[in-house]
Amino acid sequence: MEQLVENVTSVLESLSSNSTTLHSTTLINHAITMGPRAAKQWMRYSNQTVADKVPEDMLSLIDPHWYQFPPMDPLWHKLLGLVMIVIGILGWSGNGVVVYIFLFTPSLRTPSNLLVINLAFSDFLMMIIQSPPMVINCWYETWMLGPLMCDIYAMVGSLCGGASIWTMTAIAYDRYNVIVKGMSGTPLTITRALIQILIIWLFALLWTILPMLGWNRYVPEGNMTACGTDYLTKDWISRSYILVYSVFVYYTPLFTIIYSYWFIVSAVAAHEKAMREQAKKMNVASLRSGEQDATSAEAKLAKVALTTISLWFMAWTPYLVINYTGIFETATISPLFTIWGSLFAKTNACYNPIVYGISHPKYRAALQQKLPWFVCGATDKPASAGGDTASQTTTAGGKP
Repeated sequence: MEQLVENVTSVLESLSSNSTTLHSTTLINHAITMGPRAAKQWMRYSNQTVADKVPEDMLSLIDPHWYQFPPMDPLWHKLLGLVMIVIGILGWSGNGVVVYIFLFTPSLRTPSNLLVINLAFSDFLMMIIQSPPMVINCWYETWMLGPLMCDIYAMVGSLCGGASIWTMTAIAYDRYNVIVKGMSGTPLTITRALIQILIIWLFALLWTILPMLGWNRYVPEGNMTACGTDYLTKDWISRSYILVYSVFVYYTPLFTIIYSYWFIVSAVAAHEKAMREQAKKMNVASLRSGEQDATSAEAKLAKVALTTISLWFMAWTPYLVINYTGIFETATISPLFTIWGSLFAKTNACYNPIVYGISHPKYRAALQQKLPWFVCGATDKPASAGGDTASQTTTAGGKP
């Protein structure tokens, strides 16, 4: 008899648990259907969704999609905040030093290096404005700075991100113009460089203000600690912004960079091959040594091109994938998934000083003189002709 009572009790408890779960699920679905404010009212009695800490003035910006997810583990917020502190410090110091060295070293103030300075400035500006708010919001585990700051945060990210992307594109094309076209190319002057920089910022500003004028909008991302474009709104007017934006701020720059470096590598390889053949005809005794140097230059240049394209692709593709997943609804976007897009994009600001600044031999020499503790490796080794070609094509620092 006691065993029977225990079995009946167990069954009743199971039914009660299932009923509670079903009721909870029904409430969540109802809250999502009713919209953010209804969900907020329900969340006061049940800490069940990722938006449970969102302030009242931010509710109108929260897409109902996010109410189906439980709160993120606080550990993720703490880790994200810690990573943003590290990225922020690296971005401030690295890009700040690049700007300082290039501006206060007369021999480095060339037209090509103005583009490098602009890249470092845009990355520095992005990190100095975006890193502290994200760290604060990670501490509180939600966006605490209000709708206006959400717009400003997203606008700065779009403005500086677009400026960085097109500046890297301009650097790649400048190298193409110098190395591939040579004397037939139009030389980059100070005036031309400044005009390019102005156009880059105006173009980035255009895409930044369009969401404020009604073509898409800026909203909190799924992790609720950052803001960006709205890729969950179902109308195609909003979705079209993401599609057109990606064409002009992702695909066009990417293909331009690939095109430029493809012909740069091809031109250098053809030049070195011609030099080797000429040396053979002249029976030059040092042919073997020169061939080794040429091979080294080609290998270095190929690595530079591959590194530049790969880092660019790694930095901006995750954010594009998240946006496309949202507008085409190819998969369910979780709050944790949204972290990686902005994180990879911001990491770009950390390694740009290395790719475009520290690898420059003259920059390293100036850095050794002014801030020697920043330098890793030797700077006093004379560069060979091949080394010069590789380094100059690496950093757009001068003309070969």
